Amino acid sequence: MKLKISLLVIVSAFLLHLKGYSQDPNFHIYLCFGQSNMEGNARLEHEDSLNIDDRFLMMSAVDCPDLGREKGQWYQAVPPLCRCRTGLTPADYFGRTLLENLPENVRLGVINVAVGGCKIELFDKDSCESYVETAPGWMMGMLKPYDNDPYSRLVEMAKLAQKDGVIKGILLHQGESNTGDSLWTQKVKVVYDNLFADLGLQADNVPLLAGEVVGDDQGGSCASMNKIIATLPNVIPNAYVIPSVGCPQRGDGLHFTAEGYRMLGKRYGEKMLSILKEP
Repeated sequence: MKLKISLLVIVSAFLLHLKGYSQDPNFHIYLCFGQSNMEGNARLEHEDSLNIDDRFLMMSAVDCPDLGREKGQWYQAVPPLCRCRTGLTPADYFGRTLLENLPENVRLGVINVAVGGCKIELFDKDSCESYVETAPGWMMGMLKPYDNDPYSRLVEMAKLAQKDGVIKGILLHQGESNTGDSLWTQKVKVVYDNLFADLGLQADNVPLLAGEVVGDDQGGSCASMNKIIATLPNVIPNAYVIPSVGCPQRGDGLHFTAEGYRMLGKRYGEKMLSILKEP
């Protein structure tokens, strides 16, 4: 009798353990990374904090005491979604667009790790240390909250998130600092492959959505980079390019306005919806 009771206790404890760490297939998680346009350069406007669905969550990748946020915890996706004092990002309206079109039982979470002004090499775990050693002083304040290793922080947060839900996609907005770099697509693939290996993801199931930089039609200073970004699907078959045409910029030729981020984020969301509907 004692043996039977002991076995029952062990089995019950094991089942509770599984329940505590089981993935909810209806909790869709998206990883977001890049430089300043993913970080969020536009100042938040009143409408951006209104009518945010309770099903839209963000995992804070850094501690933000003033916002009542702790690293590695989920919160309602009230901007800022990157660090404590960043602005509006494509991720904001990406999530809103998706949830407006997904079943009520689906929740959505984003994890945003981005560093303004960085090259894609910062997210290559083999070159990150040397990159940080020569990084300009103005960038150090953005790197410090990630312990000078944004890629590792993204993976750390993603592994925590995988206990709660399922990673469904990756959002990238980066390229301005690599303008003219013909090897950019290969460098993105290195980061992409590392993420998939470190997180146990399957390429067929997790698309990469990469946004264009400010375009020629808006006077973009790095608009020529869009020709390189356009070739990303040639290197990563499950990659999709999100157009920036018509998205207004704030006058510096580099960063979108709040309206531009809303438009771009909606396009990310619409593309992901089309992918989810594919048989």
